[in-house]
Amino acid sequence: MDEYTPELDAVDDDDPVTDDDLVSDDVPETAEPPHPVNWNLLTADELEAEWFALDRWVKWLRTTYGLPASVLPPFWHHHLELVWELSALHLHWLGAYDREQNASAAIGWHRDFADTRARLRDWVAASGTRVDRDRPTRQTVWPGEDPAEPVEETVIADRDSEFTEFVQADVARRRQAEEDFYASIAGDEQ
Repeated sequence: MDEYTPELDAVDDDDPVTDDDLVSDDVPETAEPPHPVNWNLLTADELEAEWFALDRWVKWLRTTYGLPASVLPPFWHHHLELVWELSALHLHWLGAYDREQNASAAIGWHRDFADTRARLRDWVAASGTRVDRDRPTRQTVWPGEDPAEPVEETVIADRDSEFTEFVQADVARRRQAEEDFYASIAGDEQ
């Protein structure tokens, strides 16, 4: 059963279903309330955890709502415009489905999800990513800037393996940036 679908573990007729039976494994009861994720400020370890959590949720979203690649392409993680939009939608979902939330929060999420799907279509169309290949989002060059690099498409045969490699490389870049930062502080103190 999908991770975001509530599971009932060995429920028998003599054991009534409680609210605890319907809590997703993804949101432990002791978890903090959802809060915005600023992808620019995450540590390497936080970045890795957020990438995998968002990817699990995006897969759930895609299959639950039958979203086509024109709304949610497999290589969304290569496009920051999609990452920020999906991250915000994920956090909104967590808040709307929090057990402390009022009963109408879910319908509000669905209303906002309709607006988000329209924006996702716009982002996907502008980025040019497709179901079987990807390319960097084209950037408009402003007067006085260097010309843009040529944009080439890449065919990616195994999306899950590519995602894992992408995250590992992103986390390594962030970890190196952290090490460089702390080394510069240590150098300034001497």
